[in-house]
Amino acid sequence: MSKIQRRAFLAESAAIAAASTAVLVGSKQAAGGDSSFMNNVPDPLLSEKDLPNFKFPLEKSQGKVIGGSFGKEVTVKQLPISTGIAGVSMKLDVGAMRELHWHATAAEWGFVLGGRVRTTVVSPRGTSETNDFEPGDVWYFPRGHGHMIQCLGDKPCYFVLIFDNGYFSEFGTFSITDWIGHTPKPLLAKNLGLPESAFDSFPKSEVYFARGAVPPEKPPIPLQGSKLPRQSHKFQLLAQPPTVENQGGRLWQVDSTTFPISQTITGAILDLEPGALRELHWHPTADEWQYVIAGKISVTLFGSGGRYRIETLEQGDAAYIPQGYGHSIENVGSGTCRVLIGFNSGVYEAINLSQWIAGNSADVLATNFGEPATLVDRLPHNSVVIAAEDGPPGKEKESISRRRRRSRTN
Repeated sequence: MSKIQRRAFLAESAAIAAASTAVLVGSKQAAGGDSSFMNNVPDPLLSEKDLPNFKFPLEKSQGKVIGGSFGKEVTVKQLPISTGIAGVSMKLDVGAMRELHWHATAAEWGFVLGGRVRTTVVSPRGTSETNDFEPGDVWYFPRGHGHMIQCLGDKPCYFVLIFDNGYFSEFGTFSITDWIGHTPKPLLAKNLGLPESAFDSFPKSEVYFARGAVPPEKPPIPLQGSKLPRQSHKFQLLAQPPTVENQGGRLWQVDSTTFPISQTITGAILDLEPGALRELHWHPTADEWQYVIAGKISVTLFGSGGRYRIETLEQGDAAYIPQGYGHSIENVGSGTCRVLIGFNSGVYEAINLSQWIAGNSADVLATNFGEPATLVDRLPHNSVVIAAEDGPPGKEKESISRRRRRSRTN
């Protein structure tokens, strides 16, 4: 074998080995819930003749209850379709704290529903940030960063957590009491510079919800002093103007372009007036997780091949939309609804049905639908996003309310 042949053979062998390793690693990560590899692994649940159930009554589940605090979760165990995102509803009683812990396989995005919350998060760089949150505020903790969550004031607090891994369980976190409680005392004494006897009264198992006095109004300084990170873990979502606002409702969004630390999760709050619709659309780069804060909604899911499913969700229910699947959200209740929405991508992307149509010429659409150009030209010329009960804003057509009034007089 010549030197040139030998170099070619070695290069080809290295390429084959690298490709094999990539396949093995990709398969392993996909099985663990890394959404970036989901397209390479067929999901048997989504390959069936009919689309699977995609909703779960989160607030009706039992979860973990300790004293006046609770945590309820929805993962692939409770909702098998939810491979890319897990969610948690949590309440902390007065004086309670979700103890110091970290998540080895997921980043955390939190939205405060009620009460006041304090968090402290520590990064691998040794920085530490403590923030206080009120309803409408958001936090983001990168995967593996140590943190705690604490109730502030004399009223309980409520929040929803979104994790960028559907296989992640809130009840499988790495907690400080669980770790210290199972570490030999001589090792702890050497590590922390205390006598072994000092650890006799430490918890022997995971506390999960710790209880203590109501925290001081002003955050105390950490033992190491102040070492703040370059990027804040806090964002005041509902203090911002809506991204979309019209007669049908309002939409607030936050991703890494406005909240730089949130590299793997985007969040949104959607308010819809009665009868209004978050139009048909899909997300090319992310799965979607929904939680109904208030009201009653109808969610549609389109999965190609004529597969279509509709679920009705009420307050406290959660739903999951796989990446790339068409869907919509409609308010079918009597009052304004509010939906919390999370995506396992740091940058928000969506293609709306009206936007897709408006991006094509009339002759293309006429050919596609087999309809005259005069009809096609009446379709939306811009992205609708939110349609009111009477339809998209600015459309010249008889309104639903007018037709209803006319039918009552006939």
